[in-house]
Amino acid sequence: MHFLSDEGYPFPTAPPVDPFARIRVDDCGKTKGCFRYGKPGCNAETCDYFLSYRRIGADIEFELSAETDGWVAVGFSSDKKMGGDDVMACVHDDNGRVRIHHFYNVGQWAKEIQRNPARDEEGIFENNRVTCRFKRPVKVPRDETIVDLHLSWYYLFAWGPAIQGSITRHDIDSPPVSERVVSIYKYEDIFMPSAAYQTFSSPFCLLLIVALTFYLLMGTP
Repeated sequence: MHFLSDEGYPFPTAPPVDPFARIRVDDCGKTKGCFRYGKPGCNAETCDYFLSYRRIGADIEFELSAETDGWVAVGFSSDKKMGGDDVMACVHDDNGRVRIHHFYNVGQWAKEIQRNPARDEEGIFENNRVTCRFKRPVKVPRDETIVDLHLSWYYLFAWGPAIQGSITRHDIDSPPVSERVVSIYKYEDIFMPSAAYQTFSSPFCLLLIVALTFYLLMGTP
């Protein structure tokens, strides 16, 4: 279909926009690695936080999703602490777009870096979730702010609100972190229960339950 200008010349219609392909979880642990944080059995559309990664040639494709109207990110760290980390964040701006930004954690502060290794980026904000997909090279020229992903790193998972397209503090005080360093050459499907679902699984709580049970059984009527 074509539209005519005032002068009678045809204007071609804009090309159709490809819809965002839903993130699949049935291939987690098989053809891609996945991290799920939230309710047991959650998927990319129901977890508090979701991340997947897979190798495609000389690139790594990442998929991120979180229940937020602001931003969702992954950090690559040499330890489990925030500071000195390479961070990729998908940010929902005031125009409804989701863009990929590159940050470097300076202490507890995320500094945006103009050199952005992301490409083939796409994102969507829907059902109060920010979801995105992008690629970045496995190996990059040596730079303090961009790590080589062929090496293993701890993955830091975070999400939170944004103001006019700028990220603000993450939603929870202690965001989840991968238990061990992550290798892009190994695909696993790792589930991490959120605080609401790990209350009775912690060693302290189990010990408390045993102590209370003993007290009730041994107490005088």
